[in-house]
Amino acid sequence: MKNSAKKTAVLGIITSVALILAYLEALLPPLMASVPGVKMGLPNLVIIFVLYKFGFKEAVAVSGIRLFIVALLFGNVMTLAYSAAGAVLSLILMALLKKINSFSTIGVSVTGAVAHNLGQILVAVFLFDTIQLGYYMIILAITGTIAGVFIGIGANILIKRTSSLKI
Repeated sequence: MKNSAKKTAVLGIITSVALILAYLEALLPPLMASVPGVKMGLPNLVIIFVLYKFGFKEAVAVSGIRLFIVALLFGNVMTLAYSAAGAVLSLILMALLKKINSFSTIGVSVTGAVAHNLGQILVAVFLFDTIQLGYYMIILAITGTIAGVFIGIGANILIKRTSSLKI
């Protein structure tokens, strides 16, 4: 996108969509009531879209703004710490997989979802000084894989349906 103001406006709208999806996800009941912290990751649909349509820097910007605003509106400093760790690890791995171009959007999404969970577990292990929290990663890897498949399918459809748009 050549026009900087247009690009900024479009990314602002896209960030708003990510915030709306985060809010909607906060309103939904937990996917698995017996497993705390399991979410679909609806805002990640937007992050993957931005990564593919605009690039890494833009995905980092949208993700960072979304994380900060969501923590401010619905969470706290700890929410931000967990989410930021997950987002950083997730974005780095997704960008690397996209760059080597050997994985579909679904594979990139699944990797991002599991990496996000791993980032959060690493923060919890550090904060609570107990490696036993790592066992929870088994459940999160399974649920993250399932969620990642659905988000990846959605992102793939969104990317294909917007391929003719000049955004």
